[in-house]
Amino acid sequence: MESKIRVSAVSYLNTIPFIYGIQLDKDLLSQVSLRLEYPSKCSDLLKSGKVDLGLVPVAEIPHINDAEIISDYCIGAEGKVNTVMLYSDCPLNEIRSIALDYQSRTSVMLTKVLVKNFWNIDVEYIETLEGYIQSISGTNAGVVIGDRAFDLNGKFLYQYDLSEEWFKFTGLPFVFACWVANTSLPLVFKQQFSQAVALGVHQKKNAIDWFTSKEKSPVDLRSYLNKDISYRLDDRKRMALERFLDFIAAL
Repeated sequence: MESKIRVSAVSYLNTIPFIYGIQLDKDLLSQVSLRLEYPSKCSDLLKSGKVDLGLVPVAEIPHINDAEIISDYCIGAEGKVNTVMLYSDCPLNEIRSIALDYQSRTSVMLTKVLVKNFWNIDVEYIETLEGYIQSISGTNAGVVIGDRAFDLNGKFLYQYDLSEEWFKFTGLPFVFACWVANTSLPLVFKQQFSQAVALGVHQKKNAIDWFTSKEKSPVDLRSYLNKDISYRLDDRKRMALERFLDFIAAL
């Protein structure tokens, strides 16, 4: 019996269409071993060879040997995304330190790009572990990504949507994560996988109904997945991705 292709996907609500599409294709589902993790863990699993394909933070692509983006679908945004946030009790020019979300790689680097090239502020960066959100106070701001942001939006005096800030800076959309492989996968599988995630995106209403039949959502998924998340990895997003990676290289 051939071993299954090991796949890691992000465990946030924004991947519901992807997971739904994979679940719909029973033949594909029989070929994969799927696990859900937070973004930085997905990257670590791929780099360490524990999975063959992952929904990986794009900031990690330069650090992955033989990285190949295998799908024209991604986790992206056109302006506001509402789940990649910098929270603070003071305005940007008074921030002295920023706690960096341990679940993130791309948003951490996006923060550093904005700090250096757009906000022009001088801050100390603080690595974090679980529970760090409680430290966001005074002049210590914090980056928080994913579903946890739903409960935090509106709780701090200041909040900055990092995707919106990137758009103000560059006029471009932003790409947070792509489907990346670093091992040779069969062409037929790559095509089948890409078709499955595309189908899920095209059937977002069904994907939402499928998810909410099993679990309660803390947010209006129809609004979030249709208005805040932009899934197609089109030419403008590819241009934005290249520009972001150039900024990272220059840090």
